Amino acid sequence: MDVQEQAFGELKQVADLVDEIKFAMLTTEEPDGTLRSRPMATMQMDAAGCLWFFTAFSSPKVEETEQHHQVNLSYARTDKQDYLSISGTCEVVRDKDKMRALWSPWIKPWFPQGLDDPDLVLLKVTVTEAEYWLAPGSAAVRLYGLAKGMLTGNTDALGEHRKIVM
Repeated sequence: MDVQEQAFGELKQVADLVDEIKFAMLTTEEPDGTLRSRPMATMQMDAAGCLWFFTAFSSPKVEETEQHHQVNLSYARTDKQDYLSISGTCEVVRDKDKMRALWSPWIKPWFPQGLDDPDLVLLKVTVTEAEYWLAPGSAAVRLYGLAKGMLTGNTDALGEHRKIVM
């Protein structure tokens, strides 16, 4: 995966989390309004903060994103209790040069024809908002923060929370 230096400094922590977690749950809206999530491997977070994913043009998520451009990406690192939610707009991209730049051999099982597969497309998510929650580093520190919060009502020791609006 390729995470580029962010042009918007406030996205640096977001980029670090994406780089470490790599897999997101992409949530789209079905025609009847039902929300649907599925796992996606992040291929790149470019310098503008856009996230890139390979998918099949024939997959339901493509039709869903074309009808409702708003999507959500959820990243979780449960071992450290770090979480990231990204809201954005999604578009289908058929750029062979971009596909070539992002291609990885591990994608081939889903697309045996490689870059020549007519069903291969990219999803580009342009971030509109991001929100993250970072827990303190060790389990002992997290436990201390939880105990302190329960006793005093002060949750500062439980970690960092930030919302970024682009």
